[in-house]
Amino acid sequence: MVIGEMTQEVDLVIVGAGPGGYPAALRAAELGIKCVLVDTSPAPGGVCLHVGCIPSKALLHASEVIESAAASSNFGIKFAAPEIDINKLRSWKQSVTDKLTQGITGMLKSSGVELVHGRAIFEDSRNLRIEYGGDKQPNRIKFKNAILATGSSQTRLPGLACASPLLLDSTSALQLEDVPGKLLVVGGGYIGLELGTVYSSLGSAVTVVEMTDGLLPGVDRDLVRPLITHLQQKFKSILLNTRVTAIVERASGLAVTFTCNGETTTSLFDKVLIAVGRSPNSSNIGLENTQVAVDQQRFVTIDQQCRTTDRHIFAIGDVSGQPMLAHRATRQGIVAAEVIAGLPSAFDNRAIPAVVFTQPEIAWCGITEGVAKAAEITVASARFPWSASPRALTLGEPSGLTKVIFNPDTTALLGVGITGPRAGELIAEAVLAIEMGATLEDLIVTIHPHPTLSETVMEAATAALRRLERQRKSQKACSAQIDS
Repeated sequence: MVIGEMTQEVDLVIVGAGPGGYPAALRAAELGIKCVLVDTSPAPGGVCLHVGCIPSKALLHASEVIESAAASSNFGIKFAAPEIDINKLRSWKQSVTDKLTQGITGMLKSSGVELVHGRAIFEDSRNLRIEYGGDKQPNRIKFKNAILATGSSQTRLPGLACASPLLLDSTSALQLEDVPGKLLVVGGGYIGLELGTVYSSLGSAVTVVEMTDGLLPGVDRDLVRPLITHLQQKFKSILLNTRVTAIVERASGLAVTFTCNGETTTSLFDKVLIAVGRSPNSSNIGLENTQVAVDQQRFVTIDQQCRTTDRHIFAIGDVSGQPMLAHRATRQGIVAAEVIAGLPSAFDNRAIPAVVFTQPEIAWCGITEGVAKAAEITVASARFPWSASPRALTLGEPSGLTKVIFNPDTTALLGVGITGPRAGELIAEAVLAIEMGATLEDLIVTIHPHPTLSETVMEAATAALRRLERQRKSQKACSAQIDS
């Protein structure tokens, strides 16, 4: 043992104070468990609060205001071109993060949770070493149980060695140092499209490059189409089936080489944002000293109780697999704390909502048509276009849609997808419906306020049931003719 090292014994240590770690700590404290929360950052909240979900949504709100003001000319209200104070916008974004950080810190303190700023490394299945850096000696924490909530990090673009300050990731892009004239976004997933939306609204000419044949891979194509239509007008260009093969810094910016269908081209950009996904933070934390198993993608293997293959160690959030979403981490954190307290808890949720906060927003939950097709699961679907929604028309937003996916034999609701303003808010009804085992009939007989966008869920269910009834009548008529 290093001279001066101290050992602390606790019931529970949680490694990572993000949207999974700190809710787990608060729930554990409620249940009377002595808990220490360890994080490499001095402030709780994790990537989501400080350099992810929250600051990006603050900037996306500013983007929405700019777009709404411009679109209002369609119904006779014109505003002057916006004057953007980038410093004030950056300060406002930071104030949102600071206020939430203070709130979490206060809750942890009032709950008796000890927050430790340091790097945690597992020495074995019962001991952690906390490294503080500098001259401060490391400490050891001896625990009865541990929850791994280390999250994920941005994936680097393989094969590119450029280390220019003009090369951004999502963290540096959210610092909003300036608004580049020409911005390339590498990656057509939700991070790239959200940040591309922000910078486009602020004045950048945005080009998006995606290696697959469509934006937002994995999302049903009908949900993505209205967004693509909008982005084709908003962005300078969208390059699909295209790879970035080289980035070279020059005096006038970054020269980026693209390859598409065997042809190579080079274009110059003021800045380049790399947004090609995230990878779990499961390396270099001593898991090899435990019985914790990881898969080929370095995700930690867990069961429904969030327990790893080491009975004393649990894992939650991004480090434990897909989908890598903050609200999944929060639910898992509560489950893990309850299991440790001896409660019969499990992460057995039927639906995990996902939201892309672009304009328009896209949200979905439950099974998608793409997943159903790949898994050879028989489903049926129906769509209600927002062009037929009174509320969407009054908002000047007729291009959205709401889709229901269901079991054609039982009419049980299996999935819902929504594209349009506030889709992320609307999807919660669908999540609850799936969790409760609702059918199409349940959605139809639930009275929705009029005129609202929420009615589109009811209308989609109505369209689905009517189509199903017509199909059944047609089948009966065919059977009757055959029998006769």
